[in-house]
Amino acid sequence: MVRHVKKIGADLVEDAREATGGRDENVPGPSSNPMTNLLISDLLIRAGSYVVRDAVERGMLRGRYGRDTARDIVKNKSLGQQAISFALAKVATRSLPGALLVGGGALAKTIFDRSQKRRKSRREGDRDLIEQAHSDE
Repeated sequence: MVRHVKKIGADLVEDAREATGGRDENVPGPSSNPMTNLLISDLLIRAGSYVVRDAVERGMLRGRYGRDTARDIVKNKSLGQQAISFALAKVATRSLPGALLVGGGALAKTIFDRSQKRRKSRREGDRDLIEQAHSDE
């Protein structure tokens, strides 16, 4: 007698879960499907990190440029700036050598900026950020 295909699939999933040492408990979260719960948790974490990131970026700029200009600077980041930030964050969080590489690069850039004449460095940064704030106008 041939068993139904769904029954065979269910048996395979059950066998795999048991082989991993999983327990036969209810799945924590709003759904009974663990994949849905994983997706929901991922969405919540990512959305929260975007909100926190924007708040921190605006907070760092607000004192020098004012609330509205700081908002515009953060809002008008180019796709290239976002891609570089994303790529560097991925490299830094995947391994210790990656974290050292990205952290070392940030330190080198900071030292380079401080080695420049302070007024020149500040003017260049101001110019770039003000242009970014007004790029949508």
